[in-house]
Amino acid sequence: MNGASREALAAARERLDALTDNTSVDAAALADDLASVTALLDREVSLRRVLTDPAQSGESKAELAARLLSGQVSGEAVDLVSGLVRSRWSQSRDLVDSVEELANTADLTAAQRAGALDDVEDELFRFGRIVGSDQELRSALTSRTATATAKGELLRSLLGGKAQPVTERIIVRLVTQPRGRSLEAGIESLSKLAAERRDRAVAVVTSAVPLSDRQKQRLGAALAKLYGREMHLNLDVDPAVLGGISVRVGDEVINGTVAERLDEATRRIAG
Repeated sequence: MNGASREALAAARERLDALTDNTSVDAAALADDLASVTALLDREVSLRRVLTDPAQSGESKAELAARLLSGQVSGEAVDLVSGLVRSRWSQSRDLVDSVEELANTADLTAAQRAGALDDVEDELFRFGRIVGSDQELRSALTSRTATATAKGELLRSLLGGKAQPVTERIIVRLVTQPRGRSLEAGIESLSKLAAERRDRAVAVVTSAVPLSDRQKQRLGAALAKLYGREMHLNLDVDPAVLGGISVRVGDEVINGTVAERLDEATRRIAG
């Protein structure tokens, strides 16, 4: 997302934060409303083009959005969307992406209020690992022939009572409304958004054996010092690394595994 779109989203994030700072606002219900708007804009290409048309005034676009949405979603959702369409956008798809992000952020705010945000972060990571290792499940969730209803029912049978309600809701939305993304990319994006709610980055740590509590604390402190912010550790155990650990923060990988050192030695010998 570039230029004008990035500025518009930043302003919308501030408006959402101001709204949800008021605990009388039902953040989960707001998330559902914004998710409905996301689906509408994703489906109605002509509508989103009108709402992002730079030739139209921001006020006229906001009035159109309010007329369409009033009575369908909450007043808070109408205000947020009206604010979004008053802004300028680099691409019409950026508007849909932004409404979707606000929906997920509202749900994560609901989890934060309930003291469940850590659980949601961990559950998103574990779900991503499960999907990555179970090709049959991944195929069922990404099948183009299966209906969104069937996929939602499958997910609810898997996650119901075993994961936080927020985790279930945002994963169901991701799978039933993929919007051209891979499942893995969508889960990673949600994990990053959850971490940002606590103003911390995510480090994916892979080791041959589970780390002890002391090791996790020391690693977290070292990474926080290195990156200048608190880190949430997503821990993965993979015997194939043989020993040591691999740490991925965004696109940066710190690899200290035995397997990597062996591979490097082999490359040197072969070279």
